[in-house]
Amino acid sequence: MIFSTVSEFGGPDVLRTQSRPDPEPGVHEVLIRVRAAGVNRADLLQREGRYPPPPGAPAWPGLEVAGVVSAVGSGVTSWAVGDEVCALLAGGGYADAVTVHEDLVLPVPAGLTWEEAGGLVEAACTVWSNLQAADARPGETLLVQGGSGGVGHLAIQIAVAAGMRVLATAGGPERVSRCEVLGAVGIDHREGEVSATVRELGGADVILDVLGAGALEDNLRCLRPDGRLLVIGMQRGARGELDLGRLLSLRARVIGTTLRARPHDQKAAIVRSVREDVWPWIPSQVRPVVHAAVPLERAGDAHRLLESGEVFGKVVLTPPVPA
Repeated sequence: MIFSTVSEFGGPDVLRTQSRPDPEPGVHEVLIRVRAAGVNRADLLQREGRYPPPPGAPAWPGLEVAGVVSAVGSGVTSWAVGDEVCALLAGGGYADAVTVHEDLVLPVPAGLTWEEAGGLVEAACTVWSNLQAADARPGETLLVQGGSGGVGHLAIQIAVAAGMRVLATAGGPERVSRCEVLGAVGIDHREGEVSATVRELGGADVILDVLGAGALEDNLRCLRPDGRLLVIGMQRGARGELDLGRLLSLRARVIGTTLRARPHDQKAAIVRSVREDVWPWIPSQVRPVVHAAVPLERAGDAHRLLESGEVFGKVVLTPPVPA
């Protein structure tokens, strides 16, 4: 197998391509020959030494892949050699072959390219599990902080398909317009105070936030009574102040979640729910936007692209296809 790993913590140049024998699938595991792998901000943090992989996961990055099942371990009942699948990983997706438990594998939805499928699973599971955690309901208003991102652009589409009204922030008129094409009311965070605009639009019942500490107070000002703030990222820091008086008066909830470090049973339940509830919307109502597909051996360039702030949607890596 060929894989891209972190030679030492640092910038994008520390990603190096290496090779080793293919892994062998264990009990209830499948071996996937990877055709595309999603690049996520968690990978950037891992490269910098700020987000270590959980115990037992490969040392190299990568939280999602799409490809073809090339071998199955003992006890596997859900998949067979030749199946076209995508999978949620705890790590190791920057490779041309990965092993994963059969419970974390999904069929590639009909009509998607490999690149689209490779950037789908992690974001879909993140969005759907958080909407469930917030008890989000049809007719409620969701504010997506970061609607142009890999999670955000799918959150818009999934929430719209689920019957929610969606507001989404993005930087600049073009990115705002693209969020609106996906079904959101776009808000340019470079033009005025976001919370003031959200309040003019009636406020939010649920907020999906990747910004973290630096947006806590602004998010609280956006919430309606009984609102729920879901913090899934820390792009603006990990520590901040919160007005508890406002929180109590709103009867609001602040919920922090991660996906990667969850126990296997929880992740498997999320994958099952996504297959049952979200997969039927793909691709007619929900479809990943692929900003760029970058060869695996240029993983550092993919990281630079994601760090540039110019990406709308997903960046994926494409391993060499075996003859």
